Amino acid sequence: MQVITKITQQKNNVERYNIYLNDKYAFPVDEAILVKYALTKGSALTPDEIAEINYEDEIRKAYNKALHYLSFQMRSEHEIQEKLRTLSFGDAVILEAIQKLKAYGFINDETFATALLNTKKQTMKKGPKAIAQDMHKKGITKQTQEEVLQQYTTDEQLELAEQLAEKVARSEQQKTPAQIKQKIQATLSRKGYTFDVINEVLQRITLERDDQDWREMIQLQGEKIWHKQSKKYEGYALNMRVKQALYQKGFPSDIIETFISEKENDNE
Repeated sequence: MQVITKITQQKNNVERYNIYLNDKYAFPVDEAILVKYALTKGSALTPDEIAEINYEDEIRKAYNKALHYLSFQMRSEHEIQEKLRTLSFGDAVILEAIQKLKAYGFINDETFATALLNTKKQTMKKGPKAIAQDMHKKGITKQTQEEVLQQYTTDEQLELAEQLAEKVARSEQQKTPAQIKQKIQATLSRKGYTFDVINEVLQRITLERDDQDWREMIQLQGEKIWHKQSKKYEGYALNMRVKQALYQKGFPSDIIETFISEKENDNE
């Protein structure tokens, strides 16, 4: 059995204390551990008691490190675990620290997932599939993902998806409606919206073009296609290649025929 002969407060951390046993430095402890075990000068400690105190202090250190990590932003349980592992805490210590954090309400994966859902909706207009992937990366369980994502209503998804679609349409005004719809579909799919939501948005959005718009678009895109294809083809083959490319881009047949006729006249 050893006796505490001196207790000193650390200079760089006033919440930590150095314990001396039989006039020799033995180990440091957190102030909370000091109080919990009523460590005072003259207290006698057995080897088992010393081991228990050191274990409890290790848990306290992990707990404090986690609190510091949480002070910057909300974290999932998985993120806290991974952070503590990088700090070389053992699994048993991490588990105890996590349980303490949960007990005091500092960790709650459902609350975290809800906050993540709201952030991804508001700042990035992400769909449910993309947000589920974000949750998965944070270590949120499948069950919690499904429960939280139920808050994301179809009407809300449609509203945000339509806002994205309108943004794409505004930025692609020199493209045909077919091209714009393809771009909208790709954008919404990448953002994590479902097939049904994407189809509904495509049906809702109006992409009208007048004759002047079509003429300007086909001049812009048709010239590029003609120039490219004319390097390899001529005559009938050239006309067919250009027509095919313009059909695929969604140009009406009468607009294409007019463009081809004008190009043929220019080349005579």
